[in-house]
Parts: sequence; structure tokens; C-alpha cells
Amino acid sequence: MARWFGNEVNLGQRSPELFDILVIGGGINGCGIARDAAGRDLKVMLVEQGDLAQGTSSASTKLIHGGLRYLEQFEFRLVREALQERERLLKLAPHNIWPLRFVLPHDRGVRPAWLVRLGLFLYDHLAARERLPACETLHLADHPFGRALQPKFRTGFAYSDCAVDDSRLVVLCAVDAKQRGAEIALGTRFVSARRSTDSWDVVLEDVRFGRAREVRARALVNAAGPWVAEVLGSRLGVTTSKKVRLIKGSHLVTRRLYEGEHAYILQNPDKRIVFTIPYQNDFTLIGTTDVAYDGEPHEVRISEDESRYLRESVALHLRSSIAPEDIVWTYSGVRPLFDDGSITASVVTRDYVFDLDAPDGAPPALSVFGGKITTFRRLSEHAMDALSRFFPGLKPAWTATAILPGGDMPKGDFDTFLSNLMARKPFLEASTAHRLARAYGTRVDAILGGALRKEDLGRDFGAGLSEAEIDHLIRAEWARTVEDIIWRRSKLGLHLPQAAVAEIARYLERTSPEGKAVADRA
Repeated sequence: MARWFGNEVNLGQRSPELFDILVIGGGINGCGIARDAAGRDLKVMLVEQGDLAQGTSSASTKLIHGGLRYLEQFEFRLVREALQERERLLKLAPHNIWPLRFVLPHDRGVRPAWLVRLGLFLYDHLAARERLPACETLHLADHPFGRALQPKFRTGFAYSDCAVDDSRLVVLCAVDAKQRGAEIALGTRFVSARRSTDSWDVVLEDVRFGRAREVRARALVNAAGPWVAEVLGSRLGVTTSKKVRLIKGSHLVTRRLYEGEHAYILQNPDKRIVFTIPYQNDFTLIGTTDVAYDGEPHEVRISEDESRYLRESVALHLRSSIAPEDIVWTYSGVRPLFDDGSITASVVTRDYVFDLDAPDGAPPALSVFGGKITTFRRLSEHAMDALSRFFPGLKPAWTATAILPGGDMPKGDFDTFLSNLMARKPFLEASTAHRLARAYGTRVDAILGGALRKEDLGRDFGAGLSEAEIDHLIRAEWARTVEDIIWRRSKLGLHLPQAAVAEIARYLERTSPEGKAVADRA
């Protein structure tokens, strides 16, 4: 017997393993579809050549929101669906998603007040609200929300959406998919696939060791994000009239610009909006831009023009300005939007479109164009609807009420859960307890276990990151590199000095299953 990607294979037979669905891409859409399919008792494999959420899904503005500005583009169906999902996801992942109040300072030179009020009225009423407060008009001169704004803004509006740890949401979906029987194969490149009578014959490659593996799948799901067209054309040999349009979105993270846990939504003279959001306790997240992009998706970087645009937006609205030394991090992502023919990047639809290729009943290939993190669950459900005719007797939709891993706290009450955690583990610093509760929810005891003191968790590398947590991330969440740990499974890269990062790398070299091959070499 030999071991291929953790599975034993009989070398005498070498019969390719048969899956019902093979999903290409480890972003939010791929993991969401894999989870949904596995929960319907289908045999699922997900392949991702890098890490979970390594691309677009970790480069969002970290919001679960209806998309207030999409109302201006008459995207009523999309906004209604997003608002419904916002309320639903807040229940299903109360540790990973939390309410956030937004303040919109009114500039009558950009949009008239009546138009803003109409948009906010629709925002309140397009879908039912259970947990989030209604919109309100503010007199900023005598309101705490107005203190950080320039005095010229006398009137404003407040409404609620939700914040999310985007990359951890992807991990939660992958963990749930695995618990329901899916195989999650990271560091695995999708090489090619060829249709046979009743399945796809698929060639995969382990990108770390160059080992090949062949599998079969009754259906393929192409959720490769910015690479969706490449996979469809060059690796599947499928032609389509649908096109993907790559739009770059960039963000700045600065030292905290103002006090308070509220966000601002800033209206710029070009009618685009920029968010400023309290982030990771000590910082402010600013974004996003919308710029057409035609380069390699993995090489995306913020440009000086984008940085200037975001800094100028802040300077137009806040009392604080941003000096170069205030910027502690930048990140960019490429959104693979469905090309609806819009001339301006900022108004390209954020809705999703499927391309289903199954000529004459041949094994299907479903490709996903577009989408946004807020609607990933509904997109996944719709994807399974599109494939249901190929799986007679398929179990019904189930994810609308299924709590994501770690979210099963009584009444979804995060604050009470956090208080109980701190009472049970008094040796944890408050900031560490809060971070662990947000990241793992009720699964936190997989790390803390029977620890009675801080030393029971092993070495602390800084910011509360312990050996016990790193071991858990390797064992249960597929982390392999320093970057996986401090930028995607957490955002501790913002808090750790370089010396601590080097120590984590050395720890991985000594303890990870693959030794030096998985240590981050940056």
C-alpha cells in the first residue's frame, strides 16, 4: 500500500477514486459548495493549489452587508438576498460575524438627502430585520459619532450591517465540509480533466512534492475565482459566451484614526464610497477601490494612485489625516465579477451567474462567475439546485438553519459565551480570550482543553499565540506556513514583531508533519 494525499491506494490496481463532485477552488464559494454538497451525502473532494482563502476571499472589506450602494444601480434582488443572508449568517456564525453601526455623513453635493433617506428606507424594509436596529437621522454637531468628522458635516445617517473575519469564514465552511465527509486537498493543483461516458477523468498534482493523482468525478464545480475562465477553457476544453471581468480592490490598514466602534461610509465626489472600519482593536481598515485589472491575479498589489485615493477620501471627511508612517499594512484582491458590459468598474454587477456545460447529458461542469461573500451560502444552494438533476434523489437544501462550527452558543449570545470563557480560563488575557472566542467559538476547548494556567498551552509567541493553538491549526485547519497562521487563520501579523514571526517559522520546521517543506520561507 502507498499513501497519496493521506489516502491509501492499492498500487496493484491503481483504480482512480470516484467522487460525486469535485470542487476546484478553496475560496468562499468553493468551500460553501463543498459543504452544501457533503451535507447532502454526496462524496465530495475540494482541491486548492494554495491555501484556503488565499486569494479574493481574504482580501474583502470584511463585511456581511446588503450593499447600500447597489440600490443606486437598481440591484434590488441582489440587495434583498444579501440582506436576508446578513440576518441569517448572524445567527449561524455569531462568533465570526457581529453587528456594526455605520455612519454616513451627508454631503448634499454628492447625493440629495431625500435620495439617501429613500435608500435607507428600502434598506430597512427589503428584508426582515430581527437583530439589527433601524436606520436613523443624526445631528452630528452634538452626537458622539460626529466627533471624528470635519465640522462641515452637520447631518448624517446611521444604519447597521455586520463585520466578518472573511478568511476564517472560509475555514469554518471547509471544517464543516470535512466533518460531513468531504476530502479537502490543499496544495493540490487541478491539472486537467477529460470527459468519459459517465464521469470526468481528472489529473491532480501535489504542488509541494510533484506527485500525481488521478480521480474520477461525476460532476465538476469550477469555483476558481479569478482563474475561472482559464480552468474552463485551457484545462476543461469548454467554451462559453460568459466572461469574467477582473476588478482590483485595495485597502489600507492604519493606526486607529478615531475612538469608538462605529464605521464610516464616506461619499466621494466621484460618487464612489469608501469605508473606514475599526479593525483588530488598534487599527482602522480603509477601502475599497474599484480598478479594472488585467494582470496576473496572484501578483496584485495596491498602486500609489489607489493609496492616494483612499487617503484623500479620509482627508475630505475626517479630522484625522493619514501620514505614510500611519499605514501598517496594505492588501489587494481581484474580484472575478461577471462581465455585464458595464463601462465603469464600480458599477459592474456583484451578482453571480452560473455556466452549466453538460451537452447531451454528459457529465456536467458548473462554473461560477461573480458573487460576494455575503451571499455565498445562497450561491452554494443555487449551485446544488443547478446540479440536482444529475443526482436523482438528492437530499433537500439544509444550510439555512445549520450552525457553522463553533457557533452553537446558547441563543447566539457571544458576550455571555466570552464572559463564561474568561471565568473558566482566568489565566487568559482579556484580548486573547476575545480573539480565541471570535476565531473558534465553542470549539475553543480543542485548544484550551484542560489547561489550568497559561504555561499549560506551551510557549507564547506573542499576542496570545501559543504552541497549543499552532498545533491545532496544523492538525484541524490545514495550516502549513507562517502566513497561513498569522494572516489567514488570524490577523496576528499586525501585532507580532518580526522576531516572533521567525520563531514561529522555526517552530514549524521542528514540529510540522512536513518539516522544513512547510515552513514559511519569506
